Amino acid sequence: MIEHCAICGCKLHRSRNTYAKPTVAGRSHATSHHYVAERFFGRSSNRRGTRTKGIFLTCPWGYEGKTVIFCYECHEELVHNPVLLPDDVSLFSELVKQRGLSEEIKTENRDLIAGRVRLFNEIIASGITSLLNLKKQSNT
Repeated sequence: MIEHCAICGCKLHRSRNTYAKPTVAGRSHATSHHYVAERFFGRSSNRRGTRTKGIFLTCPWGYEGKTVIFCYECHEELVHNPVLLPDDVSLFSELVKQRGLSEEIKTENRDLIAGRVRLFNEIIASGITSLLNLKKQSNT
């Protein structure tokens, strides 16, 4: 079975000793990504058996434990390193305040960070949908 990256569509492989190498093989190595981070539920794959208080008790999107396959490049360099410029941070902060999700002093309650995670996902989904709709409108 030939696997392809869910984002860029490149052909993936699982060859030994190539993962994360600065080569075409390293960049196209298959890697699994949780749609919703395990840490949000108090679990961590790099600290097996260690439980912490999660941000969510249940997954707001219904994707807990579900994964997707990406190439190393899309997974580690794109998805795990979003570019947030100063204006982006400022505008996001403004939305956080408008939605009542800001906090001056941290408490034991994790509801506000859970709200910020949901808001960040909403922003990403809205932006993708908006750009796709612009493309459709320009093609008509």
